[in-house]
Amino acid sequence: MTLPIDWSLEGTARRRDTYYAASQKKFVPFAEPMIFRRGSMQYLWDEAGRKYVDLLGMNVCVSVGHSHPVVVKAAAEQAAELTHCTTMFYHPVPAHLAEELAATMPKGPKGDIEWVVHFTNSGSEAIDLAMVMARGYTGNLDLLALRNGYHGPTSAAQSVTGIAAFRHPGMPGNVAFVAEPNQYRGVFGPGTQPYLDEIERTIAVATTGRIAGMLVESVQGYGGIIEMPPGYMSGAAERVRAAGGLYIADEVQSGFGRTGDHMWGFEADGVIPDIVVMAKGIGNGFPLGAVVAQRQIAQPMAEKFMFHTYGANPTSCAAGRAVLQVLREERLQQNAKTVGGALLERLNDLRQRHPAIGDVRGRGLMLAIEMVRDRNSKEPDPETTAAVFEQCRESGLILSKSGPTRSTLRMVPPLCLSLADVDQVSEGLDRAFTKAR
Repeated sequence: MTLPIDWSLEGTARRRDTYYAASQKKFVPFAEPMIFRRGSMQYLWDEAGRKYVDLLGMNVCVSVGHSHPVVVKAAAEQAAELTHCTTMFYHPVPAHLAEELAATMPKGPKGDIEWVVHFTNSGSEAIDLAMVMARGYTGNLDLLALRNGYHGPTSAAQSVTGIAAFRHPGMPGNVAFVAEPNQYRGVFGPGTQPYLDEIERTIAVATTGRIAGMLVESVQGYGGIIEMPPGYMSGAAERVRAAGGLYIADEVQSGFGRTGDHMWGFEADGVIPDIVVMAKGIGNGFPLGAVVAQRQIAQPMAEKFMFHTYGANPTSCAAGRAVLQVLREERLQQNAKTVGGALLERLNDLRQRHPAIGDVRGRGLMLAIEMVRDRNSKEPDPETTAAVFEQCRESGLILSKSGPTRSTLRMVPPLCLSLADVDQVSEGLDRAFTKAR
């Protein structure tokens, strides 16, 4: 007999501790666990009925809002008709979503770039596929990635993730890391050119001289909301292509209008990637990822089998189509620009009042507060970050600790966050910093 769900915190914690593997129990943000029972748009409610503003978007997966009625309706109608259809057979819903995603990609100065789509189950799988695709197309093995970049926890994806906490023994090799162009604490200081020069040096000394490609998050997400400075993405693409490689844009966190100015983060620099990886917000919580590549780059993979069991699942793809519809109809990209700009102003005001804040940054609804022990030395302060983080929970705010030293508060809320929420968020953050002193 199937027992009714036990919603108690004690019962859920006991079952997790008893039946979850150790590897699935580590990723817990707060000192004390919490349960979420319900979500609606930018809000969450725990099992006791307390309401929170979700500034994390369930790890950037919820793009247009928790349980958005348009997305739920589309997925429910498809699930009732046919929940799953393997890619061995044809189904129109994934085919339509592929067409609609391809239509969002740049066509190039001559308007002749053709894009094709391969659906996966997740962003990590999409990164794995992009790596295979780049190596297969170029015939080269070496890849470049950025320090403090995050691309996923699967074996191949973690090999291009530049954060030690996500890297396990036995990863594949042939990856060289270059310094990320962090304008606050980068090893070469502010600017773009020194970081581009570092790409050339790394290719010359840490690879065979011919590379398969370079993976770049247009805005580093888990790394602490590190935006690529003007000229970096286009300059990186130029240098990578000169060495025989492809430019791979990781838009898993920065895509789907989140930066406010563009649909895709790479558009900020006018670069046209060879491969684009997307996931998370694509399904608004339904598992889905995709690799969107220029046709000729994807073509060599026709020689061998490659599939992802649920990658083109019609229920998830129906949700994905609804996400694109809601983004257009509710003008959420513009909302991200407007609300994100207003919230960034309030964060800058907080910086003036709280010495623990070393830097605030971001674009659209990708925002961060970085804590330091001293603004001159910029020494990271993970302890204060943790204290403020816990107080944010008490203020009804859900966000994340991020960055290589976990000294950054990362805010990536659903794109429906409103101007009316900005006061509550800024006041809650102010209380959290005051209480954490």
